[in-house]
Order: sequence, then structure tokens, then C-alpha cells
Amino acid sequence: MYRKFDDHHMVPLWSEIGNIMPSQPEPSAVPYAWRWSELSALAKEAGELVPVGRGGERRAIALANPGLQEPFASPTLWCAIQYLGPREVAPEHRHSQNAFRFVVEGEGVWTVVNGDPVRMSRGDFLLTPAWCYHGHHNETDEPMAWIDGLDVPFVHYTDGSFFELGPLQVTDQSTPQYSRSERLWAHPGIRPVSSKSNTESSPIAAYRWEHTDSALNDQLALEDEGHPVTVEPGHAAIRFVNPTTGADVLPTIRAEFHRLRPGTVTESSRVVGSRVFQAFEGRGRFVIGEKVFEIEKGDVVVVPSWARASIEAESSLDLFSFSDEPIIEKLGLSSPPGLVPPMSL
Repeated sequence: MYRKFDDHHMVPLWSEIGNIMPSQPEPSAVPYAWRWSELSALAKEAGELVPVGRGGERRAIALANPGLQEPFASPTLWCAIQYLGPREVAPEHRHSQNAFRFVVEGEGVWTVVNGDPVRMSRGDFLLTPAWCYHGHHNETDEPMAWIDGLDVPFVHYTDGSFFELGPLQVTDQSTPQYSRSERLWAHPGIRPVSSKSNTESSPIAAYRWEHTDSALNDQLALEDEGHPVTVEPGHAAIRFVNPTTGADVLPTIRAEFHRLRPGTVTESSRVVGSRVFQAFEGRGRFVIGEKVFEIEKGDVVVVPSWARASIEAESSLDLFSFSDEPIIEKLGLSSPPGLVPPMSL
């Protein structure tokens, strides 16, 4: 009978149920940390050896989780360091994957999204939703590096990948302080009446550091005044949202920013779904399962699904994070009630 199963490409559930339906998640991805000092040095070396342009399209180097076969940070998330040299142009293209950029240091590059030039500066969180043409141009004599985050693994596993080349040069080489999308949409609590339809992804091309920083400072100031507005004592956090719906900025990716006071230790907890953090400023450590990762500015850490994790801030610690939680929530795969408290990170 089993030989017949093999001959007909069939597999009985009773021999596989422990692997495909375990009592709790058993992720292949492992906790891991990449050091910014090493990432930026290798990206610089790539910049000296590898041209940017048609063919490779981007000088982007993926962060490959040691527990996975593919070059993914987690089974659903892709993270890479991208490097653009002085006066270089990365040509335009588009794809079915959702993408963003986060800038930990540097300035002088503009990303052009559907013809709208968007300044990239330290602390900025920038969106490139699926099917938007986008390219980058560096207008300075200095290189710049940043991290890219995409839902590449998720789209790859669903066989939903599409890719299309655009112009070799970006469609608008101007360098405005603020993009057209920001001028239209990035005003607190205000929506243009001319836009009558909600959008699946946020129409804001860039969430600026000055607003993120101010919001986090105000949360901690209100906490000092006795108001319970933080996630937990000493832990301020904000989520970037789509102003047309109040939901996540991208349909498959959640993005947040966290600020921990010196000495703060977050609650140790776990959830279904994976998350990637980049330290923006400060020093601290991640305790993920039995592994401890000391981190400082620029370091990237992946917390796999169902891994118990907490963060300890040695100094004031700023963390950018992104996760696959919109997918998990839409599929109803969040942590079962009563098993563990929701992750506070």
C-alpha cells in the first residue's frame, strides 16, 4: 500500500501529522543578530566591486536566517542592507511584493515612487507598496546605506511573484524637501476631501523621524505626569498606520517604533508570527529563548515565531521593528487565548 502511495504521489496523514500539525509552532527560523558594523563594511566592499543597474537592479544584500534554506530573515519577511554609491542611480522597476525602507544613518538619496521624489534621511520610514514603480538616486558625493524590508518570502510561497522593469533613469530627478504624497496626506488628523476611496496601503510615502521622535517623547512625558499611556512602564511605542483606514501601512507588514528608558526590561512573552528589529540608537540586549544578543546602533535582530523574547535597555534604547502580524491576524493564527499573554514588544 505504501509503495502504491509513493507511485501515485500520495502521503498518508497518520505518518506526517506530528510534522505538519504539531501541538505548538516549531519554527525553522532561529533567533539571530547581524552587526551593523559588519553589514555596512561588506556593503561598502560590494559598492566598490559590484555595479548597480540592469541585471542585479539593486546593490542589496539579504540577511539570511541560519535556520532557513532560502535567504530570508524569516519564513514571511525579507530584510536586506542596500547601498548606493556617490551620484549613482538605481533604475526603476516594480513588483508584486510590498516594500519599505528605514534609514539608520545618512542622507542625500531620493527614492522616486510612481514619479514622486521622496527624500531619505536618518530615522525616516519610507513605503513602496506593491506595483509602485520605484528607483533611487544619490545626489551627493557620499555613499548611503539603509535597510529594505519586504514580504518576499510570503509572496514567493504563494507563487504570486511578478516583476517588471521600468525606465533606466528615475522619472523625476528633483530633490524636494517633502514629497507630493506627504504634502497631501501627512497632516495629523486631516484627510483630503478629494480622496473618497480608502487604499489598501498607506498613501504616505515617508513617515518622518521628527514626528516619530516627538510622539515617543510625549508618551514618556505623559507617563512622568502619571498618565498610563505607555505599553508598559518605561516603554513607549507607536505604530505607523494607513490614514485612510487606520490599519497597518501595508497589507502584509506591520511597522512600529519603540523607545525604552535606561534600565527598562520588557515582559517576556511570545506570539505566532515573526518580527525583525533594528536598533536606531542606544545599547541593550535581546533575550530570545536561551540566547542573548547584545545590540547597539544599526544592529538587526530577528525574533522567530513563538520564540519567547524580552528586551533589556542598558541606555535609552530606540528600536524600529517590522513584522508579519497583519497576515497572522487576517488568517486567524494569533496566539490561542489563555496560553500566553500577548507580546508587549
